[in-house]
Amino acid sequence: MHLTVPELQAAIDRMRECNPMLGLRGCRLGIVSPELVEMQSRAIFEAALDVKARGKNPIPKIMVPLVGTVAEFQHQANIIRTTAAKVFEERGQSIEFSLGSMIETPRAAVVAFDIAKAGAEFFSYGTNDLTQMTFGYSRDDVGVFLARYLSLGILPADPFGTIDTTGVGKLIELASREGRRANPNLKMGVCGEHGGDPDSVKFFCTLDHNYASCSPFRVPLARLAAAQAAIEQGK
Repeated sequence: MHLTVPELQAAIDRMRECNPMLGLRGCRLGIVSPELVEMQSRAIFEAALDVKARGKNPIPKIMVPLVGTVAEFQHQANIIRTTAAKVFEERGQSIEFSLGSMIETPRAAVVAFDIAKAGAEFFSYGTNDLTQMTFGYSRDDVGVFLARYLSLGILPADPFGTIDTTGVGKLIELASREGRRANPNLKMGVCGEHGGDPDSVKFFCTLDHNYASCSPFRVPLARLAAAQAAIEQGK
């Protein structure tokens, strides 16, 4: 890296944060250090081409995380697409890939139409962060008061376990509607532990989401809940 140990330590100190959960992460890190996004994208495309050379047909799906503005999505999307073009030219081969956006900040949900218009081919709802930012609860510290809130009926359930349909759910509903208004073919799904909660899965099914991503041990529950929702909706 051509840096001395003191220079490297100084660089680390400059990135020290009081609240890392709301700091330099997601697309923000990719904008400050675009070489990281280029490196990761190159790794994805080169690996996919290696798999294609073995007779398979991989179709990578790349998400831009933690966007809050259309410009953030566009900045990262440009790096990813430019890197893809470079790799394809170098290798003399290309593959299909889709580029989407995580919707995990309230502002991203509000401007979902514009994000879809800017070229997002799918939305992945990061409901852990979306819940955290909508409520203003730290998911790492919520245990300090959650039991009291539940016992008093202030909250009907742990919002990090079962989706809050009347608050967070309204943002997801808005983003789903606006995203598909901009792009009727937009694929949508949920990423996080809500994707394995039966009640949450049924809610996402009412919005015609296409997939759920969750911990492996929760996959059977998610599949069962999706099947039950399909029956209830007459599909």
